[in-house]
Amino acid sequence: MRVIHFYKNALPETFGGIEQVIDQIARSTSPLGVENAVLSLSNTPSSNSFSIHGYELFTSKRNFELASNGFSWQSIGLFKQLSYKADLIHYHFPWPFADLVHLLVSPKKPTVLTYHSDIVRQKLLLQLYRPLQHQFLKSVDHIVATSPNYLETSGVLQTFTHKASVIPIGLDDQTYSEPDADLFTHYKEYFGERFFLFIGAFRYYKGLKFLIEAAKLAPYPIVMAGSGPIEKELKSFVQCQQLKNVFFLGQVSEERKSALLKTCYGVILPSNLRSEAFGVILLEGAMFGKPLISCEIGTGSSYINIDQETGLVIPPSDSKALSNAMTWLWTHPKEAQEMGHKARARYVAFFTAKDMAHSYFELYQKLVSR
Repeated sequence: MRVIHFYKNALPETFGGIEQVIDQIARSTSPLGVENAVLSLSNTPSSNSFSIHGYELFTSKRNFELASNGFSWQSIGLFKQLSYKADLIHYHFPWPFADLVHLLVSPKKPTVLTYHSDIVRQKLLLQLYRPLQHQFLKSVDHIVATSPNYLETSGVLQTFTHKASVIPIGLDDQTYSEPDADLFTHYKEYFGERFFLFIGAFRYYKGLKFLIEAAKLAPYPIVMAGSGPIEKELKSFVQCQQLKNVFFLGQVSEERKSALLKTCYGVILPSNLRSEAFGVILLEGAMFGKPLISCEIGTGSSYINIDQETGLVIPPSDSKALSNAMTWLWTHPKEAQEMGHKARARYVAFFTAKDMAHSYFELYQKLVSR
């Protein structure tokens, strides 16, 4: 079975949550007999496809970007070629340009769409885009939500429940590199024996300013790995507040990421808007057996992190509540460790890449056999 995934970004050029999910789906369904290919945009596209993690990656020149929506006129022809050879097309939403390509090319192949998030911020543009969005979602054969929470709370998805199902995001812990022992020593010497960790893109919906404000109230070491549009703003804010307990690491390698996850005391995802539909870093924290802190925003983050069981769930945009949550975990190490054990158990029960792969494979087979 040949499957083509279509999304604006892909590993190894960018390391966002959706890119990680596409990578995990592709590499975990390959052993089941799926020949995966990924088509994405790039500022420096390769003239030829290349193999990564057992699947083929095609890149097309990104011509320009509008409101985080990449456009590539060259990708239309390449998508048409690849879809002709594919048995099934797998879209990843949101990316309005893909809606347009789908409707222009009108591929005569089964289609599945993983619905990663509502469009939250661009309210004016959303009004203009909504007819195209509706037509696109109406035309695909099946829609996958990544958590029951999001399926139940998304106004967009409620229109399409007749052809929607839930397949939680899954991770394969065997694909995470084993760090060099020196890295553990380095991080403990630099940040202390215990520190809280955030890894991800520095975007408006991540609630990172509230995390920094919480760092003023709860002076525990907080390590922030990643980069993004509001990085300068956050660094300036930390400098103005003269905080010595917030550390920016920039983008980190997979080895360093694994070392941080293994070494940290707990994982924090302070996202305060529905643009955070799942929270892969929370799942990674659970996989590594760490207690979690997240906000109740009606999305998949509260499907991963169960309040008072795998960690603490607090109101969004509340730096005081966030500082209190950090203080509670810090001063209750035994309970925090137990939460970490339960987080790992929940990962094993609901969020492995193997389970995700089998669910997608069954869906692929069902759609292709139609």
